[in-house]
Amino acid sequence: MKFGKKKEKMSEKEELKNQNEQLEPESDKTHDQKNENTGNDDAKAEQQCPDAVVETMESLQLKVNEWQDKYTRLFADFENYKKRMRQERFDLLQSAGSELMLDVLPVIDDFERGLASLDTATDIDAVKQGYELIYNKLLNILKQKGLEPMESANAAFDTDFHEAITMVDNPDMKGKVVDVIEKGYNLRGKVLRYAKVVVGK
Repeated sequence: MKFGKKKEKMSEKEELKNQNEQLEPESDKTHDQKNENTGNDDAKAEQQCPDAVVETMESLQLKVNEWQDKYTRLFADFENYKKRMRQERFDLLQSAGSELMLDVLPVIDDFERGLASLDTATDIDAVKQGYELIYNKLLNILKQKGLEPMESANAAFDTDFHEAITMVDNPDMKGKVVDVIEKGYNLRGKVLRYAKVVVGK
């Protein structure tokens, strides 16, 4: 009887062992399937990742091309602007010169009439007054254009306006303009020509 019970216990153990052996392969299969699924997901992610990178690179390249196009157009517009400004400045200078010439022509006419009358003129004072009128007329025209003569005689010597030609001994006029050799002129507040002067020392 005791041997019979031992056999029954042994058979029960063997059955449990067999059942466990049957269950283990199934769990291994499930684990393998999970690994396969995970591998497939990784492969899909790897396939999707390059596509996303390519799309990003293409988008960035489009933006780069767009900015390059904008820069090229802006540079071309700026070059055209500089050319236009140079041309406008050139035209302005030419037109300004033309206007000045038109204003000076009447003065030339006066000089020509004065020269023509010299052969028959008998009154020297009248001729002198005529030329003074012509001179003042020309000076007024130039003043309207912004030209102003410098008043340098007896003024303190100033290198911003004067150019010393020579110096002479004159204690009373030390550091001052003794004589003006060539008058200086300002044009719209800026020195157009320095006055050439003699300075006392």
